[in-house]
Amino acid sequence: MKKLIYATVLSLWAFTFVNAQTVMDVISDSPDHNTLEQVLTLSGLDGVLETADSLTVFAPTDDAFNAVDSAALAEIVGNPALLDEVLLYHVLGFEALSTDLADGMEVTTLQGQDVTITINADGVFINDAQVTMADIPADNGVVHVIDAVLLPAEDETTTVFDIIDGSDDHLTLTAVLELTGLDEVLSNPDDTFTVFAPTDDAFDAVDSTALAEILGNPDLLEAVLLYHVLGFEALSTDLADGMEVTTLQGQDVTITINADGVFINDAQVTMADIPADNGVVHVIDAVLLP
Repeated sequence: MKKLIYATVLSLWAFTFVNAQTVMDVISDSPDHNTLEQVLTLSGLDGVLETADSLTVFAPTDDAFNAVDSAALAEIVGNPALLDEVLLYHVLGFEALSTDLADGMEVTTLQGQDVTITINADGVFINDAQVTMADIPADNGVVHVIDAVLLPAEDETTTVFDIIDGSDDHLTLTAVLELTGLDEVLSNPDDTFTVFAPTDDAFDAVDSTALAEILGNPDLLEAVLLYHVLGFEALSTDLADGMEVTTLQGQDVTITINADGVFINDAQVTMADIPADNGVVHVIDAVLLP
């Protein structure tokens, strides 16, 4: 089964934090996270942790990595897709402080699968890993130190719709995809897609009259949604300034890359290259209108 897991290389994209302490900085500055820093750098995911807007990282210590079976660890490190999968199973696409967590809660990682929160007399656990230090703040999120490496379940297919459906910032997009039946299209593991996924804030910014017109016209709603979808996988490394790409709606969108960032038409990419088994998702901050 295809395992296309988070080859997220945002170094292409001109997002920067000036004099900021990012979640990656927290990890790099820690004497107990040398292995985590090395594998994040090896995978290119260090760029994600430096540039994404809001993240939670469950950060296994060097001792946690040393406790992993050596053959299993060698297999993970030697397989770039599997390494990305394991690392992004430790990352949430939003900030979750300890006060936001509750016993029995399940939260979706950037890898696409859930981790389970357990809080009992022995402490706080992410799956079977105990949190040994919580709520280490950063300008773009928070880090929780854990005493074991989290390993996702094998052989689970994650589609582009699963990525959207699992995001707390894409409730509106999930709802309208389900309303039109396009959720089933994007859940097809045999096809390949690129989805430019506007956030809930992006939908809220659309003029209410215009949005009501779109929602009230099934054909128009489907056209708008398909204008956010390409019928092939386009990673950040496949895009170039001035490029025009044809959407499933039939019209082109224009890629702009400049000092301010990366744009799809006038919508800025805020998180790139979130992979799925049937394509890739790029988060954008505005709704695209054909």
